[in-house]
Amino acid sequence: MKVRLGIDVACRAAHQASCADETGVFAWSGHRFRTDPADLDALWAKLPAGAEEVMVIIEPTRNAWVPLAAWFRRHGATVVVVPPEQSADLRDYYNKHAKSDRLDSKILARLPLLHPEGLHVETTIGPGDPLKRAVKIRSGLVHRRTTSMQRLDCLLELMGPAWTCALGSDMSLTAFRFLARYANPHTVRRLGHRRLTEFLHRSSRGAWAAERATEILDAATTSITLWGDEFAFDDLAADIAAEARLALGLCAEIHTIDKRIGELYTVADPDGIVRSAPGVGVVGAPQILGRLGDAKRFKNLAAVRSFSGLVPRQNDSGVAAKAGGPTKAGDACLREALFNAADHARKIDPTLAARYHRLMTLEGKHHTSALCTISTVLLTRIAACLRAGDAYQLRDVDGTIITEAEGRSIVADRYAIPAATRAARRSLINVPRHPRRNERAKKGVAERSEAPPVPASA
Repeated sequence: MKVRLGIDVACRAAHQASCADETGVFAWSGHRFRTDPADLDALWAKLPAGAEEVMVIIEPTRNAWVPLAAWFRRHGATVVVVPPEQSADLRDYYNKHAKSDRLDSKILARLPLLHPEGLHVETTIGPGDPLKRAVKIRSGLVHRRTTSMQRLDCLLELMGPAWTCALGSDMSLTAFRFLARYANPHTVRRLGHRRLTEFLHRSSRGAWAAERATEILDAATTSITLWGDEFAFDDLAADIAAEARLALGLCAEIHTIDKRIGELYTVADPDGIVRSAPGVGVVGAPQILGRLGDAKRFKNLAAVRSFSGLVPRQNDSGVAAKAGGPTKAGDACLREALFNAADHARKIDPTLAARYHRLMTLEGKHHTSALCTISTVLLTRIAACLRAGDAYQLRDVDGTIITEAEGRSIVADRYAIPAATRAARRSLINVPRHPRRNERAKKGVAERSEAPPVPASA
């Protein structure tokens, strides 16, 4: 006897389960339980006697589904994770006038009958995987550090553009350490050239010295001359120091988590297959592997591309066919890593460079659109290498095996994009997709603004 157990997972409240046989007939429904060993044992004992095969169908509700899936797999059940969009559409079809946890669990229990092709067996622990979780945390830390750097840049603009020139727009660790202590121009002047030079030399390990100290002192003098006594530099220095300390803390956290990610990646990919792909690097390889997971769990390479969300939307009706932008239905962290890797890979791999060159010069795509296509191709090749267990092999367009240095030379010689073409494609980003519709909308707004006001009725 085959049993289908649909579970509506809750984060704080009790879960609800419904049990049906392979024909969709319910044995019971609406059983409430929590993620507790005693409740789970009671639920398992309630299954019909003689159940030979148990399939558990759940939705990935935040991270609450992960321990449930692990428990059921350990007891011999097959766990199927259903995208919430699919179950929601089926729920609307099943009963358009109601929404309840009991109904959700019943829909999930009958899903093998209603939508069998939507069943995908989940064999991993999802967010419980340490590499997947760590690379996501690292991506968030990097974004937060970028936000702090942008705020620092805005605060430094209050003192004048000379500060950005003196400290650099990239905001290195030395700049953060300096701003955390000496963001007040008067403090910088009192510090003097000798002590400032010693601080910069010690903080940057010799990279910054007397010349940089002179530029910073000049910037401090310029700020004092510009503002005079009108501006409260002490308050601004306190704000800048707070942001600089936050940035320093984020840099330290990123450095720490990079070490842990490196160890996790070595265990997950001992042969360095993902790392062998061009443009991926030591940062991108763990991020791609961690967010992609086991490439063999996908039915084919098309499913891998769909998981990334980089495939274009398709709208077909009769003889009309229209492709839109990327679906963005997959993992955003994976797309970020692939996009960054593709921008470097197109400068190394001649086959990717040829495709990028064709998209830019012949098909009229702009840089971002072309890179989305390159990202999809790169992901497909990485997944194919993972499924085959082979490293990425760099080749010329005729199939000849080449080195990375040879690849860079070939790309520079054959597939360089003219500056005029790149500038023309860059202007396409701001071109409205429907100019006639936009013109009609502008005309309507103008007509409404010129029309006399309608008097209020008495």
